[in-house]
Amino acid sequence: MAKLGAFCFPATGHLNPMTALARSLQLRGHEVTIFGIADTEARVRAAGIGFYGIGGRDYPCGALTKLDARMARSKGLGTLRLTLGRVGKAAGMVLREGPEAVRAAGVEALLVDEVEFAGSVADRLGLPWVSIALIPPFVPYDRYPPFWFGWGPGQGRLRRFRNRLGILLLSGMAAPVFREVNRQRRAWGLKPFRRPEDALSPLMQITQLPEALEFVIAGERPARLYYTGPFVHAQQRPAVEFPWERLDGRPLIYASLGTLQNGSVAIFRIIAKACAGLDAQLVIALGGGLDAARLGNLEGDPVVTAFAPQLEILKRAALVITHAGINTVLESMAEGVPLVAVPLGNDQPGMAARVKARGAGVVVPWRGLNAARLRHAVLRVLQEPGYREAAQAVQRSILQMDGPGRAAELIEEALQLGGR
Repeated sequence: MAKLGAFCFPATGHLNPMTALARSLQLRGHEVTIFGIADTEARVRAAGIGFYGIGGRDYPCGALTKLDARMARSKGLGTLRLTLGRVGKAAGMVLREGPEAVRAAGVEALLVDEVEFAGSVADRLGLPWVSIALIPPFVPYDRYPPFWFGWGPGQGRLRRFRNRLGILLLSGMAAPVFREVNRQRRAWGLKPFRRPEDALSPLMQITQLPEALEFVIAGERPARLYYTGPFVHAQQRPAVEFPWERLDGRPLIYASLGTLQNGSVAIFRIIAKACAGLDAQLVIALGGGLDAARLGNLEGDPVVTAFAPQLEILKRAALVITHAGINTVLESMAEGVPLVAVPLGNDQPGMAARVKARGAGVVVPWRGLNAARLRHAVLRVLQEPGYREAAQAVQRSILQMDGPGRAAELIEEALQLGGR
């Protein structure tokens, strides 16, 4: 059995699926250690995964809370800039401290979140490694729109040209990160990255996105890209108190903006106003970004909680209002629940576009968002059965595959490991 290491972007939406994948590898007899900053240690260890601390100088205890507070108030291009800044700083720390940490931990191979650059650490040490896409996978073909844009797939020349421009724009914004990484690669005597796809593993790219939720595009697909399904182990989620007694039996609308971009009082008030008076009960999960007292008295008297046991809530939900973060989307689809998506930034427009393309939900842009527009979308999804039917079609595909288990098998194949 193998001793594996993993590098993961320090956010709940990345840690939850990475620890689920690590758990599946452990069940197959392997040992997994996640390298991370101090603020992630408790969550990783609570999931039953080994932890090795790095970045103490750059990320002392409490640093993540401050970073997330800035992210909570951002939208659109501002979110992407903040995220790239975080990625760049993390990359510098990982390149500086990663080699020594990986040597000390004695791991034989690495699993690297696609938004991290620890693949260069593996190259430095001569270790094999696998890319893990916890957001929509990077696909370097112009028939696939870049994840930051909410475009559908394009076969025509104009759409493919638009996609190429989008890729160039994002590559330009990420250029400072790649310059820093390439500076260190040259110092190590490694070949610098010339294209974004050079930063992916030469062995395998695994995504938790199920193929049933990917754009239907004939032909081009990277040979080393494998679609699995959501990386979830429900027993690893921390227990969350919830006022179940307040649920009154009406159809349930669950609203969540995730754990990063959840600092907008205005959006939560719009959600409450849009759902007030409907024959449905609204549950709002704030994700830790706001104190409920700041919202005041919301129209319709929804159930408001800092956190919610999302996996359990989704089993009762008729509809989800979401920012379209990949984990909320996948967990909703796994229960066959259609969406009203209000993407705020990063990978969310790309995930929302995939939901729309599959007919499993409606997308409402955050620019110009108001209660009337959101209410119209909510009623449309609740009243037209096609949306739930499409979500259930994706659900059937997800239920046929153990996402983290299949990913673990693929990792064993790529790294030529034995497993059970």
